[in-house]
Amino acid sequence: MNSDAVKSGMQQAPHRSLFNALGLTKEELRKPMIGIVSSYNEIVPGHMNLDKIVEAVKLGVAMAGGTPIVFPAIAVCDGIAMGHTGMKYSLVTRDLIADSTEAMAMAHAFDALVMVPNCDKNVPGLLMAAARINIPTMFVSGGPMLAGRVHREKTSLSSMFEAVGAYSAGNMSEEEVEEYACKTCPTAGSCSGMYTANSMNCLTEALGMGLQGNGTIPAVYSERIRLAKHAGMKIMELYEKNIRPRDIMTEKAFLNALTVDMALGCSTNSMLHLPAIAFEAGIELNVDIANEISAKTPNLCHLAPAGHAYMEDLNEAGGVYAVMNELNKKNLLYTDLITATGKTVGENIEGCINRNTEVIRPIDHPYSETGGIAILKGNLAPDSAVVKRSAVAPEMMKHEGPARVFDCEDDAIVAIKGGKIVPGDVVVIRYEGPKGGPGMREMLNPTSAIMGMGLGSSVALITDGRFSGASRGASIGHVSPEAAVGGNIALVEEGDIIQIDINANTLNIMISEEELETRRANWKPREPKITTGYLARYAAMVTSGNRGAILEIPKK
Repeated sequence: MNSDAVKSGMQQAPHRSLFNALGLTKEELRKPMIGIVSSYNEIVPGHMNLDKIVEAVKLGVAMAGGTPIVFPAIAVCDGIAMGHTGMKYSLVTRDLIADSTEAMAMAHAFDALVMVPNCDKNVPGLLMAAARINIPTMFVSGGPMLAGRVHREKTSLSSMFEAVGAYSAGNMSEEEVEEYACKTCPTAGSCSGMYTANSMNCLTEALGMGLQGNGTIPAVYSERIRLAKHAGMKIMELYEKNIRPRDIMTEKAFLNALTVDMALGCSTNSMLHLPAIAFEAGIELNVDIANEISAKTPNLCHLAPAGHAYMEDLNEAGGVYAVMNELNKKNLLYTDLITATGKTVGENIEGCINRNTEVIRPIDHPYSETGGIAILKGNLAPDSAVVKRSAVAPEMMKHEGPARVFDCEDDAIVAIKGGKIVPGDVVVIRYEGPKGGPGMREMLNPTSAIMGMGLGSSVALITDGRFSGASRGASIGHVSPEAAVGGNIALVEEGDIIQIDINANTLNIMISEEELETRRANWKPREPKITTGYLARYAAMVTSGNRGAILEIPKK
């Protein structure tokens, strides 16, 4: 056992004295030590129930012959962090979570781990840590929130942000907005649409690192508690068989995850997180492959905000495994890969039927023949840009219009809500990337303002920041290289014609290469916005390439 290094032999007598101080018995010390990484806190709605999940995991571990020991991981609520300096801290916590979890696991010589995350950066951060540490690891998330209901219609957090935009446009009263505020988020859990948290929890299941239902069983269902107990029991099986994260998270497993991503219509943030997780597993996952996978993967689900189905509906329809079973009808998945269930992908999804063809479209009757995410390139995004194609109105798949340029999110929101953006415009928000923000803020506020103002089918938004899975419309983010390092988005001028063709995967400024070169020669770097603290150190470390916000880690 790894843990023998801290509990067995004469040299470890001092260590045993500290375990005695913890109240552990000799019987417990003879068993494998299973670290349970708890993301529980009282500020994130998706994490307020994790104490119950952790207790269930502990029971499962103990029942199966292990000694469970809990330690914490931080988590930020993106919704609460939205619209102020706090959003600059959200993405960077992913690396803090990975680093601190690695430090705790290695310092205390755990034999195996159960990760209990739920929200946006918490899930990928812990997956990165699992790949680094590479001891047997199981994931069980806290589960999604139930949808809210206003005027008998289901709602989710994106409805709330759009309500604020509607208020600014004079289309909703203050009392109506407050009704939405009271009813939109009715339970514990990760917000109820296919946003980043639920995207990553579903992709954890597709990667093979969680049990069936990990991504979809609602947080408030007792079934979630049973799932947690089974995860605690299953980790002991993985330990006995010595099945490790890098045995599961292979290159083919990441290709499976990208395929499921396209079918589900996940958050564009998955294009930041999957390459970062793969990097920690020693795999290069270039986002360019996304278009190749998208070209052959039909989009089967339109979950909120792209459609009117919610996570609870996906769960009732059969969940991630039912989607994977549909994909397997056209041999789009690698099915011989081992997973954290102890079985192969094929064995996991066998017999998982689609119970609602309105929520999960059959493979021969998809929403579209291509996947839910597209990678765009062109002279505005030489490396890459990302758009959630499944949430774009048909009339906006191809758009050309004048640039309305803003050097921060806040100025853009003022202009949108002030009625200064008109149909046909292309809003460009720059200096919001990993280095320039710093921290790569999420642009849900401006996209929601556009939707709320009734401009969702006539105005596009382009940014070197990122977009939430809650964003909809022609919202193109992650433009790389970013403005802060002299990317071409820094060279756009007010009134330049921007041409977007999502079907052709292109994004261009309609000016000559000679004019671009002249502007590039005259461009000067900006002074950093934040010069002290963790954000400043982060900004100094991040890359400028299409790996997004991955820290500069020495090549393996």
